[in-house]
Amino acid sequence: MDASGAVAVTRVLVTVAHPDDETFGTGSVIAAAAAAGAEVVVCCATRGEAGEAPDLPPGEDLGAVREAELRAAGSLLGASRIVLLDYGDSGMSGDAAPGTLAAAPLADVAGRLAEVIGDVEPDIIVTLDPEFGDGHRDHIAIGRATIEAAESYPDVRLYAWVLPRRLLAQWFAEVERLRPDSEHLDLDKSGIGRPDDDITTVLDTAHLRPLRERASALHATQTPPTDGMSEEIAAGFMEHDYLIRLRPPWRGGEPETSIF
Repeated sequence: MDASGAVAVTRVLVTVAHPDDETFGTGSVIAAAAAAGAEVVVCCATRGEAGEAPDLPPGEDLGAVREAELRAAGSLLGASRIVLLDYGDSGMSGDAAPGTLAAAPLADVAGRLAEVIGDVEPDIIVTLDPEFGDGHRDHIAIGRATIEAAESYPDVRLYAWVLPRRLLAQWFAEVERLRPDSEHLDLDKSGIGRPDDDITTVLDTAHLRPLRERASALHATQTPPTDGMSEEIAAGFMEHDYLIRLRPPWRGGEPETSIF
């Protein structure tokens, strides 16, 4: 900590479930940390092989293609390293197959992540929402496992990247209008997203939107979540990031505007 009270950060670890989570979700967090001079490592649990890719040429390995997209987008955002855990993509519904992230015991995933944390030695960890999220079971699984793994490293600052409930409600309404056959509409939408009162940290990342949009374009097999939507919704997703500070515990007050 310097004389102003700011925390000197040298390494940030971001844990996500699939290729594109690092960009469509935490892209501005990665870019902001890298711009601040931090070394950023992205740990991705799966290769996203269960994702939708209607335009993929026959015979192409979607997992390999999405891994390449992850590495390209991560590099553009400023990540110095990508770590893959090699779990299978669980998909959004149905029984989770053996070897997939959702089927793996929490303790096993947490153990793998603890090894990554020990290797990276981060000052800050950012993961996905472990409770409400956007309804995807893999996103919740990586959040829960990361929090369990981080218990062995009590001095590391820990955040969950979250989506406000009000913003998700607007987004689902637009998905229903624009893409009525989307798998996202089959998710249980009750209680997903975070109430505003839960959010401890709001980052102004509007200046990073052009970079994040370029990184999103590198995920060519996937449709960005705000594709075709109103500017109001696009700005809501792209110009601010919302987090919950899990450690050190939040004591209340006005939301913080930096994770450093």
